[in-house]
Amino acid sequence: MAFPSKLKQTMMFNDGEAFIGETVSITPPKLVRKFEDYRAGGMSRAVKVDMGGEALEMEAVYGGPMRQILRQHGMLNMSGVQQRFVGSFQNDDTGAVDVVEIVTRGRHEEIDMGEWKPGEDTEFKVKSQLSYFKLTWNGAVEVEIDVLGMIEVVGGVDLMAAHRTALGL
Repeated sequence: MAFPSKLKQTMMFNDGEAFIGETVSITPPKLVRKFEDYRAGGMSRAVKVDMGGEALEMEAVYGGPMRQILRQHGMLNMSGVQQRFVGSFQNDDTGAVDVVEIVTRGRHEEIDMGEWKPGEDTEFKVKSQLSYFKLTWNGAVEVEIDVLGMIEVVGGVDLMAAHRTALGL
């Protein structure tokens, strides 16, 4: 019987600064392909044609106001904020620990400072739009998407390599 690994420890970095004890949770980007129906003569029904991917978005929740993130609001450069999340996942059956790292570049779309009440917990939520996403598992790059660089690597295969070659890039 296999047992799933569970997230045991995390660390979030924002432009190199470690947010020790401040990050409550993150929601990694959903990897969504954009498919459109295509039906032409001689086809009895439509098939879905891959038209690329949807925009990448990541959310993070912090335990209180984050001045550094607030100062990044209105960033003009679409790759202006680098975030790095590291998580250790442990399998309680075997004790094995896997390291999963997510590196992103982008800018913040929404900063929600929540409700502030004396004597009660506060949350500071941030939604970021990404131009770059890389997920590494135990040192191996599993997914890397560089929207502006026309790079999309999944499982070691660059899905955009032939397109870059065709365009002379």
